Amino acid sequence: MSLLNHAPDVEPTMALSRFRNDVYACLRARADALFELTDALLCAPGPVHSPVDLTLSPEYRRGHGALYGGLNHGRIDVEQLRQVLARLPLPRWPDGRIVLAVDVSPWLRSDAACSAERLFCHVYGRAKSASQFIPGWPYSFVAALEMGRTSWTAPLDVVRLGPADDATAITAAQLRGGHRAADRRRPVAQRRPGHAHRGRRRLRHHPPGLRPA
Repeated sequence: MSLLNHAPDVEPTMALSRFRNDVYACLRARADALFELTDALLCAPGPVHSPVDLTLSPEYRRGHGALYGGLNHGRIDVEQLRQVLARLPLPRWPDGRIVLAVDVSPWLRSDAACSAERLFCHVYGRAKSASQFIPGWPYSFVAALEMGRTSWTAPLDVVRLGPADDATAITAAQLRGGHRAADRRRPVAQRRPGHAHRGRRRLRHHPPGLRPA
C-alpha cells in the first residue's frame, strides 16, 4: 500500500508515500482490492474498456472475484478523500495565485439503458451545428491549473450531477467545501485592478479522470 521503507530519502518520494497512505485510510471496506484496482487503473497504458481487464495488469495481484467484491461491497469515505486532496500542495502562478477551473463533462452511456439517472448531455461535434444530446452521466470537476501550455491539472473534487441538481449550486458547494478542507486564508479567486474578470474555463477532459493530452 506504500513505497518500500528503504526507498531513497527524497522529499517527492516521501510525499507520494504519505499520499498513498492517506488514500488507503479512506477505504473503509475491501481496502486492498480497491487500492490495487486504483493502481491498475492509473497505470493502464490506455483507455480501460472493462474492469475485468485490470485483473491482468501486474499492479492488480488478485482475481476476478476480489475485483467485483471490491466494486460491489467496498466503501470509500468521500469526505475524508476530499480533505486528503485539498491538503496537497497546489500549483501556484508567479504572483502566488491559485487558479481553479470548473467544468461539467459527460461520461456518455448511450448503450446503458438500465443505468439509473442518466441525463441527456450536450456534446459538441467537430463540424458546425454538429452538437447533439446523448444519454450519459454529467460530472462536475474542480481542478487547479498549471501555468503555461500544459494539459496537466490537479483534480480537487468531482461530483456526479443528478436529474434534480443545479450545476451552478453544486459547483459553488464544491468550491466552498474545498476551501474549508484546505483551511486556506486566501480567497479561491482574486481580481486585480485593471484585470478583466475571467469566468469559467472549460477543461476538455472526460471521466473517469483528468489525463494529460
